[in-house]
Amino acid sequence: MIAIPYLTALTTYFSYGLLFAFGQLRDFFRKFMDWSTSNNLHGYAPICLGLEDFYTRRLYLRIQDCFGRPISSAPDAWFDVVERISNDSNKTLRRTSNMSRCLNLGSYNYLGFAASDEYCTPRAIESLKKYSPSTCSSRVDGGTTVLHNELEKCVANFIGKPAAVVFGMGYVTNSSILPVLMGKKSLIISDSLNHNSIVNGARGSGATIRVFQHNTPAHLEEVLREQIAEGQPRTHRPWKKIMVVVEGIYSMEGDLCKLPEIIAICKKYKTGRGVCELLGVDPADVDIMMGTFTKSFGSCGGYIAGSKELIQYLKYTCPAHLYATSISPPAAEQIISAIKVILGEDGTNRGAQKLARIRENSNFFRSELQKMGFEVLGDNDSPIMPIMLYNPAKIPAFSRECLSQNVAVVTVAFPATPLLLARARICISASHSREDLVKALEVISRVGDLVGIKYFPAEPNKQQPDEDLKKLN
Repeated sequence: MIAIPYLTALTTYFSYGLLFAFGQLRDFFRKFMDWSTSNNLHGYAPICLGLEDFYTRRLYLRIQDCFGRPISSAPDAWFDVVERISNDSNKTLRRTSNMSRCLNLGSYNYLGFAASDEYCTPRAIESLKKYSPSTCSSRVDGGTTVLHNELEKCVANFIGKPAAVVFGMGYVTNSSILPVLMGKKSLIISDSLNHNSIVNGARGSGATIRVFQHNTPAHLEEVLREQIAEGQPRTHRPWKKIMVVVEGIYSMEGDLCKLPEIIAICKKYKTGRGVCELLGVDPADVDIMMGTFTKSFGSCGGYIAGSKELIQYLKYTCPAHLYATSISPPAAEQIISAIKVILGEDGTNRGAQKLARIRENSNFFRSELQKMGFEVLGDNDSPIMPIMLYNPAKIPAFSRECLSQNVAVVTVAFPATPLLLARARICISASHSREDLVKALEVISRVGDLVGIKYFPAEPNKQQPDEDLKKLN
């Protein structure tokens, strides 16, 4: 859990309260100004009533230029950001023809496969010429090519499972699989900070849902023991199924799942284990593994890996497999080629170098941020580094100032995070050079001083980034 300083929490609540008060005042006068020009709906209710879109109108629109920034190049270490202007106080944004070349600290491109690659790109282009951009069909109709079958075998071998099934969208993988596997009289125990796709999938299943404290195996065991003892609501009969669902790396927190401890608890109580990514655990100890192809493979889609019986059952029953268009053939070829690079099957050691570089870059960047006095969440070896901002006024200030110095960052606030826990989410890539990281640290340090988000004292004897760069040279 994040321990928010008392003064920071107080000022953050005060800032939101001030925004709410002024927003209500604006809405009050808006009713009188719009009264004479209001349209008669002839019995139809407006789409949004009262406070339903208050947050969007009075808070989000003020800073919407910090979100959804369009780019006009591949999301590599550096990319082109399209500049936008507004003539109506940020209610609408208009794209211009101007571009800014920015250091990319926002894209999920862990291993650098999102840009042109000497091995992957030519093969993806050839698959485009051979198969076209889309199969225009679901997997059970005419949407299965030899690439899809090869991809599923490749993923199963890569993960260490007997079989796998792939889908065209990572979000849909979770949200459509959970309702197939779980239903009434079943129990889903979910981490409190699981991804929205897991939350929606669990809700859609009709199963009873219980939540345990984020990444806390002791609380998981407490919840599990209590639910097994009580059984189903009202009848108190034993649960038909129990599934524990966690993530491998939490995308908003940057921390790694405590998988070994969770596996031990699940074995103790003989329940199922649903996870997103394997973290130093024997694949045989994980019943169902879900993953996405976006973050490490430079493509799109998701997969489920498990036993042959499970995968066969999903292919017969999962709506995303039966009705949705299959993954694009060039995207499938990109994943296959990226896996071959990672495994060294391309005849080089580039895959091993990428894996070593992402770990080195992540640990270096995290260490330097902490030395500067920033509050950084997450664990070592994680390429996701949330820098806590807290105050709503610091969200646009940090984002805009970084962009003005050619560093593109992603800021995240309510409702994606709790109201008090706004943050800037930094994503590091293997494609970043040490010079790129040093430049980013220099800019973030200056902006941090300007905005006032260095909540801890800087280390007195810390090495300056430019000194590190001189040593490298």
